[in-house]
Amino acid sequence: MRTWCLSEQNLIRIKKLKTLKQININPYPSEEYTITYNSKEIRNNYKKKKKVILAGRIIRIRRMGKASFIELKDKYGIIQIYISINNFNYEKKIYNLFFKKLLDIGDIIGIKGYLFKTKKKQISVFAKKIKLLSKCLHTLPNVKIDKSGNTFDSFSKNEKRHRIKYVDFLVNEEIKHVILTRIQIITFIRNYLNERNYLEVETPILQAIPGGAIARPFITYHNTLKSTFYLRISNELYLKKLLVGGLEKVYEFSRNFRNEGIDKKHNPEFTILELYISYKDYYWMMKFTEKFLNKICCNIYQCFTFKVGKQDINFLSPFIDPFQQITFFEALQIYTGFDLSDTREPEIIKICAEINVKIDKNMKKGQILDQIFSQKCEKKIIKPTFIIDFPIEMSPLAKKHRFKNGVSERFELIINGVEIANSYSELNDPIDQFKRFKQQIKLYNKIEAENMLIDKDFLLSLEYGMPPCTGIGFGIDRLIMLFTNQRNINDVLFFPTIKIL
Repeated sequence: MRTWCLSEQNLIRIKKLKTLKQININPYPSEEYTITYNSKEIRNNYKKKKKVILAGRIIRIRRMGKASFIELKDKYGIIQIYISINNFNYEKKIYNLFFKKLLDIGDIIGIKGYLFKTKKKQISVFAKKIKLLSKCLHTLPNVKIDKSGNTFDSFSKNEKRHRIKYVDFLVNEEIKHVILTRIQIITFIRNYLNERNYLEVETPILQAIPGGAIARPFITYHNTLKSTFYLRISNELYLKKLLVGGLEKVYEFSRNFRNEGIDKKHNPEFTILELYISYKDYYWMMKFTEKFLNKICCNIYQCFTFKVGKQDINFLSPFIDPFQQITFFEALQIYTGFDLSDTREPEIIKICAEINVKIDKNMKKGQILDQIFSQKCEKKIIKPTFIIDFPIEMSPLAKKHRFKNGVSERFELIINGVEIANSYSELNDPIDQFKRFKQQIKLYNKIEAENMLIDKDFLLSLEYGMPPCTGIGFGIDRLIMLFTNQRNINDVLFFPTIKIL
């Protein structure tokens, strides 16, 4: 038993724990506890005197002499338990000690009894027997809501909520609903893709080369192989290798890791849905994306419009109200007033100073344009919008545009000021890809260049021939934030990355 940071309440509950053992009540029994009904089934199938066995956590106790009430919470809601000393299968002294003095809010108990309704017509369980299943040694936050719907004593401090998420789920139904919605959305996506003959695959998390994106990786060492390895920053190159191998439609829910900043939109460990399909291009992928999000919205909300903050986000059928398309340079001109499509790097640097865009002195043209877009454009794009045709310098894995010089066949989907997805017509020319890799390395300083190694095996796979294809990566965490109206990524993660105290 740990002894650090114990409060007075902790010590009192530990003392109760010892007393329970002294009177031969096991506070942590090992045997199965068979449940016949949950709170939802009881409410939906009420029948007077029906015998029930249920279990849950005590969230409120009202002790009133010879009769008392417990509010018991399970996965499906709250049910009231009535306890009378005259109808209780314990000796009186055990009742007075066990129930009145040793049970606490937060304890997990099992109840055997029968159903009835109180004088106020509230469905309740008349308890004949209580079994302690797990003793809680901490005081739960006691969130109160008055008749007007006002909340008091809420468990709302972000740092504490995110550090002990299990308590957050216990007391904040809204956050628990967000997590359940996350599960629902991922399950729907998986079923949607499987029904369309996409294959869910698995690719390595531990990689010899951190390819597929430009980011600082987490580094580890394999003792047996005597080699440095990296936690993956992307699974893109592996999925493309599978297309080379003849798997024409593949996807993966990829846990990726990037050793970079933490803020309301970024966590070092995050989930991406990567999807690739042969013989299609980025025009096809835009249409697919509209239909895909339309189906998710319908599944979650049974409608096409939902509110994010003060904004109404519309996912009507793509045939009725398709997402708007704006080229990358059109977006820069709209939100900065400058046409930068044919502007050289020195002039762009001067414009950055004029429009207050912060850049690093070592940045090259592609990186500078990316900063201008991030700082001046992205947050202002609310309606679902495809930003298309990015500069070649910003898109090392995308094909050059078939009609336009200097740009690639790439789009980003921006909704409510946040990038939700990124897609290309995938580059499958091994010679061009090798040149692009070398050009990218020149753009970055020595430390970053060392981490962005050329994946020779990926180039070899392209030499065997990768079919023309398109791919897309959806930020699942950000997608959940959008559909659940959350502003902090930590609220859509089961266990966000938090500094150890």
